[in-house]
Amino acid sequence: MLPLTFRIVLVEPLHSGNVGSVARVMKNFGFSELVLLNPCELDMRARVMAVHAYDIIENARIEFSLKDALVGSSVIIGTTGLAGTTENEHMRMPALAPRKIKEKLTGKSGVVSLLFGRESDGLRNDELELCSILVNIPTSPDYPSMNLSHAVAVILYELNDITGGENHLADHFDIELLYEHIEEVLADIEYKEHKSNKTQLMLQRILGRAELTGREVQTLRGVLRRIQWKLNRNKEQ
Repeated sequence: MLPLTFRIVLVEPLHSGNVGSVARVMKNFGFSELVLLNPCELDMRARVMAVHAYDIIENARIEFSLKDALVGSSVIIGTTGLAGTTENEHMRMPALAPRKIKEKLTGKSGVVSLLFGRESDGLRNDELELCSILVNIPTSPDYPSMNLSHAVAVILYELNDITGGENHLADHFDIELLYEHIEEVLADIEYKEHKSNKTQLMLQRILGRAELTGREVQTLRGVLRRIQWKLNRNKEQ
């Protein structure tokens, strides 16, 4: 059975103690790969809150761009406080409960990056646009905001006993090449420029939810190449 591995990515964490608490939660549920994007200073508070999980912080990868933090990912899952769809209709993507994420990924293999946003304002729109899936923890509408480590704990609790399988998910790099290829084809067919970006984003949302395998990505790119070949041939006639 091929592995399904998880990478916890904290985007610009503001408080050292929260990083320590996340490390402790990760060790509680058997996760070890931590990536810190532009983190705060990791002072003694991180060590105190991590208790016996400080080795996770010591081994954490520190990055300064989200692109670098996500290298090698097959699926990117972003956390959001919005249970419904995003405000922008062209970015429409229903946020799933953690249990539903487990159902979608069971039997798959690859690297899953779980993005957790800033304690102050979460993930921003341009960061959410990179995500294949959004996850939302159902909370009381009277006080929906959760502590960072508590949110990590809930999601990792649901995922800690997930089983992988033979269905190997496409690498995010190959997915990005597919998206670039779609952009080329939209230009080739002279798609209306003022609609192109929104349409491309909508297509990315649809394909992101499809959990494409590497072979499926190559098949789609083969179709796009055939379309381009046909368009060029018609121009020459």
